[in-house]
Amino acid sequence: MTTAMHDGRQADTERRRTRVQAAIRTAQHDGTPLTAAAVARAAGVDRTFLYRHRDLLDALHSAERVPAGPASVPAVTRASLQADLANANARASRLSARVRQLESRLSRHLGEQAWRASGLGPPTDVGDLQTTITRPEQTNTELKRMLEECQGELDAARAANRDLTRALNQRG
Repeated sequence: MTTAMHDGRQADTERRRTRVQAAIRTAQHDGTPLTAAAVARAAGVDRTFLYRHRDLLDALHSAERVPAGPASVPAVTRASLQADLANANARASRLSARVRQLESRLSRHLGEQAWRASGLGPPTDVGDLQTTITRPEQTNTELKRMLEECQGELDAARAANRDLTRALNQRG
């Protein structure tokens, strides 16, 4: 009795392995994502099946590295183009703010040089105090810029997460 059960389990495992190998070939040919989840879903097996059979997982990773031709190039969608545009606009506004900041600093610096060159400049101890004040302002400006960048990246990640969640919910 146990021999028959063992043989049945082996036959079932072989059928699953065959389905996984076929799913990898199909995904590579069609240009669909070559991920463990996608292949497991296409083969009708659990992802853990791939991780228990290292040779199948190695075959999957090997297939990911081999380009399958023009069909494997991901299609550009309207949503991806809109996301790229939104990211480019956000980056442009950050760069514009940075340019304004640098122009302001350059203007102040040139003005101070002209003031000193005219002989009407402030005493050196006032200049040292202004330098002491300027450093935290520069640090504050840099931290604000970094915060804006992180916020932009977080917003983009959240939007991508919403889109992915929506796509997964629509599938099933």
